[in-house]
Amino acid sequence: MSDMTRRRILAGLGTTGVAGAIATTNTQGNTQKPISANTNTNFKGRFTDKVVLITGATSGIGEATARAFAQEGAIIHFCGRREKLGEKVAQSINAAGGRASYQRADVRQEQDVASFIDTCISKYGRINVAFNNAGIESKPATIADRTLADWMDVMMTNATGIFLSMKHEIPVMLKQGGGVIINNASVSGHVGFATIAPYSTSKHAAIALTKVAALEYADKNIRINSISPGAVDTPMLRRALAAWKTNFETVAEDYPIKRIVAANEIAKIVLWLSSADPTCIVGADIDATGGYLTK
Repeated sequence: MSDMTRRRILAGLGTTGVAGAIATTNTQGNTQKPISANTNTNFKGRFTDKVVLITGATSGIGEATARAFAQEGAIIHFCGRREKLGEKVAQSINAAGGRASYQRADVRQEQDVASFIDTCISKYGRINVAFNNAGIESKPATIADRTLADWMDVMMTNATGIFLSMKHEIPVMLKQGGGVIINNASVSGHVGFATIAPYSTSKHAAIALTKVAALEYADKNIRINSISPGAVDTPMLRRALAAWKTNFETVAEDYPIKRIVAANEIAKIVLWLSSADPTCIVGADIDATGGYLTK
């Protein structure tokens, strides 16, 4: 496999929110350290007492977004498959003065999704914002070498998971008179990346589901949009870098901004898109790829 091919696969795989939080250790020396983004924000309290539902928030983009919402006063109810991590994240947010509750749920299972949302309503009475972020990656393989089990696992999590989440979130929002839904897509939902067919296909589906749902409920005061990150610093990306003996700088060369994006940068976009400001943005996919899609 050529270095260029590896770079393209890494560029497409570096977005999965559930893959892990921003690592604080430098596992490959200085070449593994991403270029930091400005983490300051001037906005406080935009989401005071708003109830935010997040799938796949035990690490990575989901965790960063949960923390960002909590810092602005929101009440967070989140899920993930990894129970110990989920409990740890909730405890950390609460210890810092936020409000968060964790529930183990697998978005591939409708009964889990229904229970997750029912519990949120029982606890907090409403869902103001839903961030459907849960997702998994797949190991690189050509279509001829791909197993059906691997294909179905990724599709059920990344595409069916979003469908099931919206299926159960939307009735709540209809009953309460509105809400905001954001689905996490990917740069892989816009372009094809060889050897990651399940991931790329599932992210194309996430964008299509977003557009269809937005059209169906725009006149019901439910704003539905998606966001497409490019390569984001997660443990999943770091594992791939280590396996292929490469580094952030090499992958960043494929991006016009010449750096890997931090998870908190994506969180800031999710918060803005969930706020009272972008009221006319409906059915859009926000390009958060650092210029990749402009090439």
